[in-house]
Amino acid sequence: MLLQLDKIEYWLEQERERLPLWIPVGLGLGVAIWELYWSSALWPLTFACLVCLMASLLAPAASRLKSLIVLAALCLAAGYGSIALKSWNSEHQVLKKVWVGEFFGRIESVENLAARQKYRLVLQTDGHAGLPRRLRVNLRPAQFKDDMRVGAIIGLKARLMPPAGPALPGGYDFSRRAWFAELGATGTALGDVKIHTPSRASPWLSKIRATLALHIRGQLPDGEGSIAAALATGDTGAISDENATAMRESGMAHLLSISGLHVTAVVGAIFLMTSRILSLSGWFALRFPVPIYAASLAALGAIGYTLLTGAEVPTIRSCVAALLILVALILGREVLSLRMVAAGAIFVLIFWPESLAGPSFQLSFAAVTTIILLHEQPFMRRLISAPETPLVTRLLRGILSLLLTGLAIELVLSPIALFHFHKTGLYGALANLVAIPLTTFVIMPFEALALLFDSVGLGAPFWWVVRQGLAVILALAHNVSSLPGAVTMRPEMPIIAFGSIIIGGLWFTIFITRKRLLGLLPLSAGLIGMLTAPTPDLLITGDGKNLALTDDRGNIALLRAGVGDYVRDTLKEAAGTKSEPIPIASWRGTSCSPDICIVRIKAAERHWDILATRTPNQIPSMELAAACRRVDIVISDRYLPYSCKPRWQKFDRKKLQQTGGIAIHFGKARAETVAARISGAPWYKKPDSRY
Repeated sequence: MLLQLDKIEYWLEQERERLPLWIPVGLGLGVAIWELYWSSALWPLTFACLVCLMASLLAPAASRLKSLIVLAALCLAAGYGSIALKSWNSEHQVLKKVWVGEFFGRIESVENLAARQKYRLVLQTDGHAGLPRRLRVNLRPAQFKDDMRVGAIIGLKARLMPPAGPALPGGYDFSRRAWFAELGATGTALGDVKIHTPSRASPWLSKIRATLALHIRGQLPDGEGSIAAALATGDTGAISDENATAMRESGMAHLLSISGLHVTAVVGAIFLMTSRILSLSGWFALRFPVPIYAASLAALGAIGYTLLTGAEVPTIRSCVAALLILVALILGREVLSLRMVAAGAIFVLIFWPESLAGPSFQLSFAAVTTIILLHEQPFMRRLISAPETPLVTRLLRGILSLLLTGLAIELVLSPIALFHFHKTGLYGALANLVAIPLTTFVIMPFEALALLFDSVGLGAPFWWVVRQGLAVILALAHNVSSLPGAVTMRPEMPIIAFGSIIIGGLWFTIFITRKRLLGLLPLSAGLIGMLTAPTPDLLITGDGKNLALTDDRGNIALLRAGVGDYVRDTLKEAAGTKSEPIPIASWRGTSCSPDICIVRIKAAERHWDILATRTPNQIPSMELAAACRRVDIVISDRYLPYSCKPRWQKFDRKKLQQTGGIAIHFGKARAETVAARISGAPWYKKPDSRY
């Protein structure tokens, strides 16, 4: 036993420089436990932490193992406690059912979604009319007035509803986002919206942002102008769905969200320009530390840019990372390191622990970590630091390093994208090889110059350059996204597979001795689980109006032909297919009347018979009861009588109100429900079963 402890202690001594990197991992694991089990994990986790602390007493005094066990217990407890406290602070009134009526609200924020022809307002109601204290309402352009600014009190009639949960198991959960944003309801304004009390505040920053976005869009065509406005102000509301989809499927969607790329470009430009200008004065350069002054101005620029673009959490995260880099530069420490990434992660997990479960946190930190690890490798250092070589050779080396970096990032980010979005791009590395340098070194600098010279009416030449650069970006996005196999889609990845990939990847990344290879075991197991995740045979939305049948060849059939784009895309993503849906009447083994469809499917060595209603027309009870007895599953968006008794399951309105969306695997005769996934979450409210 002592021999084993000595070996562990020797190994930990070899890894002593890397052990602090596990602090954010421990915090994140505590947050993840809350995300998976919520308040039910409190006492088991408390017991586990106490066991760890007691076990540490058995380790030798002042040993690294003892310190590591104690630190692990504290980090787990701190991570769990941070998000539990954040959830408790976010606890607020949530609307129980659909509500229509008149009320007053104070405008807290205004978002112009020009591409969708609507404005989105967040309102403080102070509990007026018994409503939640904070809610979100959409207005049509005709309902919106220029005086509807932050601080104004408006009177309106609206149709409100509780924040929507996932449409299907594993789908996007807006109710979770609304919970941490303290939104108790969402809805649409009806009729005229009146300003009761004008705003007394002077929202100069939001006004500058809106004026700047409007000015930029006025200098360029719609497509290029909306993206240019997003780069400068973070306003993505004017970007069309077509362009947004092309950017997303080509792997360039990160250009539309103000994040590390944009903040780095701003900080780098300010630092470079300031240091060069100050260095022109020999008197100043000899008496004062130019890098410190340049870094200080760059820090102010990063903070100003973050505030200008709306100070969203991803932007704040990028700003904090930039500030850490500048502080390291001022102190003469290593600028880019995994410790800097760990410090940024700790900061975010303490103040915004709920962001851990979101794709933004995972994608950004994974990308930065990949870049640092790759550029720590000897072959990459030799590739990018070859002095005294011709310009063409240096250029080719730079292009190759960008390509290798892009490929590594795509490889690392693909499992994360597949887990959250059920799809990932294949050509993103090649597209970003052009898009990132073009955005960083051409579009953003020339856009800044165009805005600067617009003050004297000389910005046109610079806008021309910006327009050409953005035209290249859009053309590249549309061409890449239309290539065969540009997007790979997979059904929902099991959470245990995703967790294995993350844990295995972190183990392999953080440790440096040969024991890092042990991380390949869970990593490989997770990748196998990802690639072998089964496709649901039948998908049913929570309202019972839409269902989808799938097969192992990627085909998909929908019950109703007039389904909206959002529902159609949600069903396709859950099925992990890009195929265009066909009407269910065209599916083999299907017979339909105007009111119902009956489908026979062979799976797991037997036939499954499914009956689904597709109109609100009444069906004679005797006829319906007889039909129910002949099938295994009945699906309906209406309440079905007790006499309807299928052989296996009846999913009518009453049942679906309890379960939410459903994914059925015939091979295992298993039905996965939304309610089973999130029933313990504080934002989940069990519906009333009475009818």
